[in-house]
Amino acid sequence: MAEKSILIEDLQPQEIYGANNVYLNIIKNKNPKLRIIARGDEIKAIGEEQEVDDFMKRFQKFNISIMKGRELNESLLSEIFGSEDTMAADTNLSKLIDSDSNTILFGINGKPIKARTANQIKLVQEIAKNDIVFAIGPAGTGKTYTAVAVAVKALKNKEIKRIILTRPAVEAGESLGFLPGDLKEKIDPYLRPLYDALDDMIPPDKLKLYIENRTIEIAPLAFMRGRTLDNCFVILDEAQNTTDSQLKMFLTRMGPSAKLIITGDLTQIDLPAKQTTGLIKSTKILDKIKGISIVLLNVDDVVRHRLVKEIIKAYES
Repeated sequence: MAEKSILIEDLQPQEIYGANNVYLNIIKNKNPKLRIIARGDEIKAIGEEQEVDDFMKRFQKFNISIMKGRELNESLLSEIFGSEDTMAADTNLSKLIDSDSNTILFGINGKPIKARTANQIKLVQEIAKNDIVFAIGPAGTGKTYTAVAVAVKALKNKEIKRIILTRPAVEAGESLGFLPGDLKEKIDPYLRPLYDALDDMIPPDKLKLYIENRTIEIAPLAFMRGRTLDNCFVILDEAQNTTDSQLKMFLTRMGPSAKLIITGDLTQIDLPAKQTTGLIKSTKILDKIKGISIVLLNVDDVVRHRLVKEIIKAYES
């Protein structure tokens, strides 16, 4: 006898099970040789090893189909769980995932999150090949969003144990003490763009759990000092607002199994007049090191409102 489990990710279990477990009961009826147990977001199958393996493949196909927007109904259940040869044409599950290779992952409600421009595609490729990647470009080019998507995909695939998202809170300076609330409430406004990206990619309940158990950590850059960051994706956002010593501190936190992604916009530096950004120096002195890549994005990569492109062009001219 074999026993295997699969987690329902990116979807609410109630969606899969149906009202009064109507869909779950159909799945059970179509797999009479197995004992199928559903508890929360976990589906467990018990039976002969070949039967269990076949069920796991079918259920993964089912999960992907729903994330891609297929309507969940009895017809879909029959298509996937109904016959012995259902899997024959789809033994390679990668074929079931969006044929558009630029899709990074499927977000909330099956929304495909893609690298949408040439340089965004290059960014994804460079992250796969290198352990430190700088992504530099103007507002709206998807630097942070793309980096977060790649990190979330790695977490879902269990390639890493944690995601750490950080950015400097230098804009606030000493005024942090005058903002209402505790420390978290003071710094959250500066970290909001990171939360917004995560909201598109992870269901609210699961995101809350990830943050509570520190699977996903969002913190100001100052909190990185003295730490060793390992077996994780670490994204430093708004790196143009780091000083030379701050950026060096961040880069030297890297553990043996970590990936660092540094994003920044050199046209929006908010440091005090007497301080210079460490981002320019770091890209100059590190660009020849193997394992470090620098990806430059430009106005052609802007994916916000069309007027954002025109605004950037106007300021550049």
